[in-house]
Amino acid sequence: MNILTNTIPQWVSILFIVTFCVTIVVIANMVKKGACCANLNPKIYYNSIISFLLAFYLYKSLMSFTGIFQQNTLPPKIFLFTSMPLLVFYFLITGINKNWKNIVSNISLPTLIRFHIIRFVGVFFFIIYYYNALPKYFAISAGIGDVLAAFTAIFVAKLAERKAKYYKPITIAWNIIGLIDILNVVVSGMIITKLSITTGSQSLTTQI
Repeated sequence: MNILTNTIPQWVSILFIVTFCVTIVVIANMVKKGACCANLNPKIYYNSIISFLLAFYLYKSLMSFTGIFQQNTLPPKIFLFTSMPLLVFYFLITGINKNWKNIVSNISLPTLIRFHIIRFVGVFFFIIYYYNALPKYFAISAGIGDVLAAFTAIFVAKLAERKAKYYKPITIAWNIIGLIDILNVVVSGMIITKLSITTGSQSLTTQI
């Protein structure tokens, strides 16, 4: 998916960029709180996460402008060059580095759940589909999944905060649903790309 194209109105691209800048600040503040609770220097980790995410999004933007994401390959290159490396990096950092493990473990469950409210960014799937820049099934299913996860995060976080009855199994179920949404994006993206290569149908990289 490339939102920085001539097929998408400029206001959508600008709003998308602003939204992701807000997301960076939300993540950094969450890390800052975790660092405080872990008796680590919050400023260092706040600045570290801001710098890393800004560098990552700059890298992603530059890669997008080179046109490499527009190459219709299987697996989609946007997965190979952005999503997978970021996922591996996060697991390595939180799984190996002691300080980062402490930070994550000191972020409260309600805070971790509320973080997923940022998944309202999924409305951009609908907007991009409206401008005929994404296949219908991919945009609708991914958008609904993200918005549903974000909306329910508000209520699940409240249950966890109050330690309401059955909040643990509800939280686990909510996590599973959210994971299914993410897997749906990856799997449907792969299927749509394969169909596009074999039949010439609209792909994730098609620009109308």
